[in-house]
Amino acid sequence: MPYAFRVGSSASLDRLEKLIEERLQPGADQHKIDQRIWDLFGETWAVMFTDLSGFSRKVAEFGIIHFLQVIFESQRLLIPCIDQHDGILLKVEGDSFLVIFRSVAKAIDCSVAMQRLLKQYNQARPEAEHILLCVGLGYGPMLRIGDEDVFGAEVNAASKLGEDIARPWEILVTESVKGGLRASEGISFEPIEEVPPGAKSAHRVRYSF
Repeated sequence: MPYAFRVGSSASLDRLEKLIEERLQPGADQHKIDQRIWDLFGETWAVMFTDLSGFSRKVAEFGIIHFLQVIFESQRLLIPCIDQHDGILLKVEGDSFLVIFRSVAKAIDCSVAMQRLLKQYNQARPEAEHILLCVGLGYGPMLRIGDEDVFGAEVNAASKLGEDIARPWEILVTESVKGGLRASEGISFEPIEEVPPGAKSAHRVRYSF
């Protein structure tokens, strides 16, 4: 089974690379090739980017081993939460996660559950060991390349929201996420001023601990 999984992911990337090479050829019908790419890889997902706040300061103040401890603890706590909400973890890069969900509601619920879990975790630990999470969410059509990566406007917007704009405890979402969520008890949205490229507007999720 693992072997078949690796072949499937590799085959997707190989197919995409060949189509991109065709697109670069003189006289190529780029519109037709683009449609083939979307037909092969286009899917609709909710996408989550997470980031941990204050890492540069913590590394400088407490050293790299402390940095690694916080990363390992965040993975130990948060990956099971992602699994419980049917998220697919595509990438772990340093202190950041890239996760996709079929359901906007589950992406929101997972984000809130992670924040609540960390709030409880931090209460029993010194401030230096606190894990402070920032979350950005997008939703819409994107190119999914096996279980390796996703590309699209909503992916870029979610990345900007989660990794650059969000502050600790914040869950920031694009207009598409807000529009794709049915009424949810205890959840509301408020607009924010900074809107990432690729999104019409952006919002902060209001939730309770």
